[in-house]
Amino acid sequence: MVKKSSKGRQKIEIKRINDEATRQVTFSKRRSGVFKKASELSILCGVKLCVIVFSPGGKPYTFGHPNIESIIDGVLSGDTSLDLGEPDMNLGIVDARRDSKVHEYNHQYNFFSNLADSVKRKTEPLKVTAEKTEREVLGKSIDMLGMYELQRLYARMYLLKHNVIKQGVELGMNVS
Repeated sequence: MVKKSSKGRQKIEIKRINDEATRQVTFSKRRSGVFKKASELSILCGVKLCVIVFSPGGKPYTFGHPNIESIIDGVLSGDTSLDLGEPDMNLGIVDARRDSKVHEYNHQYNFFSNLADSVKRKTEPLKVTAEKTEREVLGKSIDMLGMYELQRLYARMYLLKHNVIKQGVELGMNVS
């Protein structure tokens, strides 16, 4: 008999997760699981239900069957006879699942957009510093070039000058 290499699913201690990023990831995964279980419960048992959860950031996420508005309206009005109506039974689940995914994708978009902006802000000074350093090194290292390297540099500079003049002429500038 072959022994498993992993311990399998382990029971976790139920306590608050201190790391904010880990807590947000756990919330997203668990929220999806709760909504899936709610969907299964409503389909298997034919019940009306409403789930409202708030993210660690305070953003509300909802799931309702047949739809959240009808359930909340029924509860507020005291009407307990909310008719499920078989024809639209699955439409509420589909709408709720779609809304849940839209919220999740919006959250992911905002997260990655903020991350990209942050990286851009952090790398901009590095880019300027790198360009400045490159110019300084080029200026200092030109004294150390041999004849062959100097000839190649001269040829590239000549070609660059030619291309600049050509581009200037195409743009209608008086370049000589």
